[in-house]
Amino acid sequence: MKTILITGGAGSVGKELTFKLVAQGHCVRVFDLPICDYSELEHQAGIEIFKGDIRDPGLVQDAVRGTDIVLHLAAILPPASERDRARTFGVNVEGTQRVVEAIQQTGGTSRLIFASSVATYGDTTASTPPIRVDHPQRPIDIYGESKVAAEQVILQAGIPYTILRISGIVIPALMDPPDPYPFTAQQRIELVCRADVVTALLAAVDNDAAAGKILNIAGGPSWQMYGHEYVEKVFPILDIPIEDAHYREEPGWSDWYDTAESQALLAYQNTPFEVYLDQLEKAVLEALG
Repeated sequence: MKTILITGGAGSVGKELTFKLVAQGHCVRVFDLPICDYSELEHQAGIEIFKGDIRDPGLVQDAVRGTDIVLHLAAILPPASERDRARTFGVNVEGTQRVVEAIQQTGGTSRLIFASSVATYGDTTASTPPIRVDHPQRPIDIYGESKVAAEQVILQAGIPYTILRISGIVIPALMDPPDPYPFTAQQRIELVCRADVVTALLAAVDNDAAAGKILNIAGGPSWQMYGHEYVEKVFPILDIPIEDAHYREEPGWSDWYDTAESQALLAYQNTPFEVYLDQLEKAVLEALG
């Protein structure tokens, strides 16, 4: 049994992780903003809640003290990340610094599992796929820049770590599509189902061989396609005309990724693209009654 802190733990990924970790017998501390919805988490055995700002050093240190693992998910994500550079860097970089300092100040033994992003690579359309973790990091947006800076904070800290560079996450649910999609119609993309991301994070907790690793997390071969191919599969399920799809004019930070090592270590690629489509269709039918 481990004591595990999840920053950003009241979000959709954080909640799912919390319930699965508690079911495995772990003690979970959930750290998130006071405005979050904790109704499913409060008064549950094995769950302790910390409400506050990830930039608050005292509160972060209290939450980290006595932990075995820190799953650091807290971040401002696109598109909100692009509206205010100072705020995004405050949460994504300074917040990571506070977590790292808390680990150092409370013994330096807690392993930090950091949810980074393939956004750190930037536009890789001129590169030969698959994109490996040693690919140069040339971010093209504030979010990617903040994740590069946060990674550097971790790598220079001298603490145990695992860095997961996660691809774009999709959920099989009835939702409005992005407008525009964060890639061009002809761009290589490899998304990943949220359930598989949760599986990867869970596996990183229990696999000591993941320590000291930087790993790409993406859907796997069945998810490697071009932007228009993804839309042409998804839009009919959502009952949206294909001509209503809007794409970026310039490439975004999507590509095909080398996930051989991450899959070998974490065994998380359990939702092939066709299975995701079936899940999406079922979710849409249920939502529409």
